This record gives sequence, C-alpha cells and structure tokens, in this order.
Amino acid sequence: MDSSLYFSEQHQQVREMVRDFAQRDVAPVARELDRTSAFPWENIRKMGELGLLGVPWPEEFGGAGMDQLSYYLTIHELAKVDASHALTISAHTNLGTSPIMDFGTEEQKRRYVPLLASGRVLGGFGLTEPGAGSDAGGTATTAVDKGSHYVLNGAKIFITHAGVGEIFVATARTEPGQGNKGITSFILTKETCDLEACRAVGVGHDDSLPVIPGFRAGKKEDKMGWRASDTRELVFEDAVVPKENVLGTPGKGFINFLKTLDAGRIGIAALSLGIAEGAYEEALKYAGVRKQFGKPIGSFQGVHFQLADMALEIEAGTHLLYHAAWLKQNGKPFKKEAAMAKLYCSELAMRVTTKAVQVFGGYGYTTEYPVERMMRDAKVCEIGEGTSEIQRIVIARQILGDIVA
Repeated sequence: MDSSLYFSEQHQQVREMVRDFAQRDVAPVARELDRTSAFPWENIRKMGELGLLGVPWPEEFGGAGMDQLSYYLTIHELAKVDASHALTISAHTNLGTSPIMDFGTEEQKRRYVPLLASGRVLGGFGLTEPGAGSDAGGTATTAVDKGSHYVLNGAKIFITHAGVGEIFVATARTEPGQGNKGITSFILTKETCDLEACRAVGVGHDDSLPVIPGFRAGKKEDKMGWRASDTRELVFEDAVVPKENVLGTPGKGFINFLKTLDAGRIGIAALSLGIAEGAYEEALKYAGVRKQFGKPIGSFQGVHFQLADMALEIEAGTHLLYHAAWLKQNGKPFKKEAAMAKLYCSELAMRVTTKAVQVFGGYGYTTEYPVERMMRDAKVCEIGEGTSEIQRIVIARQILGDIVA
C-alpha cells in the first residue's frame, strides 16, 4: 500500500516504535503466555511507559497526545506478533477509556482518565450478559435509584480485563419497561485480582480508587484464543454506586454504547488485519526455505496462488481499515465503513490463518510455529464487538435505510 495515502512521517515513526517493541519484548514470550494463559504484567508496564495505553488521549489527561490513525496503527502492528497484547490496548483504550472521554463530566475525566491513559491501571467495559449478546438492548442488570446512590444487581460475561482491571464502564437498566431507552451507564471501580503481581511491577493498582461494595470479578475463562488476555465475569451483588458515577445522561446508555462499539469495530478490524498479515509473513518466509521435491514450496503453483490471494486480500483490508479510521479522525460519519472493515478483516483473518497453516503442512498444526496460535486468535474476531451477522445487519441498514428500518 502507498503509505503516503494515510500516514505522515510521525505515523511511520509510531509504526517503527511498535514494531521494535513487538519484536523485542512480545515475540519472545508470546508462545509461553499463550500456553500458560498468563497475563503479561511486565509488558503492560512497558506499554504504559511507551505511551501505548493512551495513544489517542491528550497529554493533559496523561495520554500520548497522538491521533486516531496512530492508535489503529499500534493495534495493527502489535497484532502481527500477538493478538492478546493488541487486544489489551484496544479494550483498554476504546472500551475502558473512550466512554469516559466521550460522555464523562470534566470531573470524571480528570479523576479517571489520567490513571487509564498512563497505564497505571487497566480499564474495561461491561456490556454483554448471559441473555444479552448480540441483543445488547436486552440488558437485565438492574440499577435501582436509592436517592444518593444506585444499587446494581446482575452480571456481565466475557469481559476483557474483568479480573485485572480496576476502572470499568458498565450498563444497567434504570427504567424497567422502557426498552433501549431505559439503560444507563455507570463508572465502577474495584481492586485488581492480581494485586501481588501489580505491586511487583509497579502498575495495575491505585490505592486512591475506592472499592465499590458488591462489585467483583468472577472466574477466569479458559479460552481457545486470546489466551494471554484476561476474560471473566463481572458480578453486581447489591453493588452500591454513588450518583456521581453515572456516566452521561440517565437512560442514554444504549445510544452511547452503540457509538463506543462503532469505534471499537475499527479497532477489531486493525487487530484482525494484524493477525492476517502476521500469518501471511510467516507463510511467505516458510515458503522460501521449506523444500520439497528439491525446490522451495513457494515455487509450486498450489502454494504461490495461496500466497497471492493472501497478499491481495490483505491489501484490500488495509484500505477498508484505514479509510474507516480516516473518516473517524476527520469527524465524518463512519458507521457503515467501520462495520465493513470489521466484517471483512475479521473474516480475512480466518481465511489467511487457515491458509497459512496449510502452507506449513504438518508443522503448522504444532506449537513450534506461531500460525496455529494465530488461527485460534483469529476466530473470536468474527464474534467480539458484534458478530459477522450483526455487521451485515448494520451495513444493510446503512445502505438500504428506511427499506429495512
């Protein structure tokens, strides 16, 4: 791709910095972290020091003061080496921090964003429930107004950083019977589940954050992919949430989280494209050194056609991704383009990683090479932040308008 279409010299510098970090600090540990499902606290500290946990946020709020393109570049480049590290940045930045930046009061921003943007603590977003996945408007978690505070009861599932994080935005139903109009967003805080590890590395916990009574993490999920990312349940058992922790206008939580998800889809597109590109690069390298019948396997039509298809689709996905990112950065409508980028790149990740495993043959099915991990990591990209089916609905509604309304 002609980099000058989207990227300045500063963007190229960000790309090189992330590539260096990924090769130096992530690549050597990615396989073992995947095997053990351990959270990479040491690298979290390094990412915070590099500004990677607050790329698009202003310096006055502890961020790196860069733009949206730099943020998506960061996710894209890191995912070429390890999807779990890239997801940490994506979930923390878009899901954990952006709702507070977009809908919070000035006091809320100054209270919470510097802790998040600097990487001192991790954040997350509580939306999905046992009975509310694609039907996010089916939120069953309740928030009862008690005058000075709300009392929340319910549970969220499949929440990134639910255990390791300390600051969360979560949705609950404040007005029963009002459908999508009766959902409100709240800021909730708790103590990380990895307190000892956090104190050892010096990040992940802040004593100034109050512990909300009745708010806790559940058991850790044992996942097929994204294994170095923390995924758990969030539980609300008569959780006492002060009124000042309401995020945005009461009853507007549904509208606000849709906006958050639109932007998050560009992030998942970047992560998916990174997985695809990383698998392609591994397959391309292997096709040049692996010999059969006295020749590199890349010289055989059955292999080089597959590599050609990978390169073609990655180029197309790159333009879809950065076009959507450019629209967002420049304040233009991007809902359709974000859904297109997420849909195409997530399905592309599955196609490319599957082909990469095939190029490696039997070796691709072992943990000796990273392509099997990349294939496992790719699958959930078609599910998280809106399934492929939901993306098609979003696109159809955008192009057909009132016909399918």
